[in-house]
Amino acid sequence: MSVPLIAVAALADNRVIGNDNRLIWRLKTDLKRFRALTMGRPLIMGRKTFQSIGKALPGRHTVVLTRDPGFQAEGVVLARSLDQALALGQGLASSHGADAVVIGGGADLYAQTLPLCERLHLTFVHAEPAGDALFPEFARSEWQQIASSSHPAGPDDEHPFTFLDLKRRI
Repeated sequence: MSVPLIAVAALADNRVIGNDNRLIWRLKTDLKRFRALTMGRPLIMGRKTFQSIGKALPGRHTVVLTRDPGFQAEGVVLARSLDQALALGQGLASSHGADAVVIGGGADLYAQTLPLCERLHLTFVHAEPAGDALFPEFARSEWQQIASSSHPAGPDDEHPFTFLDLKRRI
């Protein structure tokens, strides 16, 4: 039996998720949420996203999807195709008792997996920065809101933002 595929992403009001392979805002509250949503779950990410983080994240089994045959990284499992990455994620979830497999970026991986995701855990950053990586457009009518909370900018968060959790309508 497979576990659900979920996506966790922070995106600006203009759908920008990054620029030049880096985060473009400082939101400590969102980083804490990302940690909570991914801890103990297999985390699938693209090579560029992994390289922007710079290391395997503790407490998560990370699958890095890459087309670069020479790429190697310590502490992660490499996948050469999306199907292989998803199969590895499901296998890790099964062997470690995880209740979901998480898609953690970047833009291409979100675009490829959005049709397969059962839930989205999004942080809408209320800003419109320039950027070269966008979260894919999606039909909100296909999703049911299950939770939402708004947060102001503050000492640890440079922009106001809204957490929005969505579940695919059946």
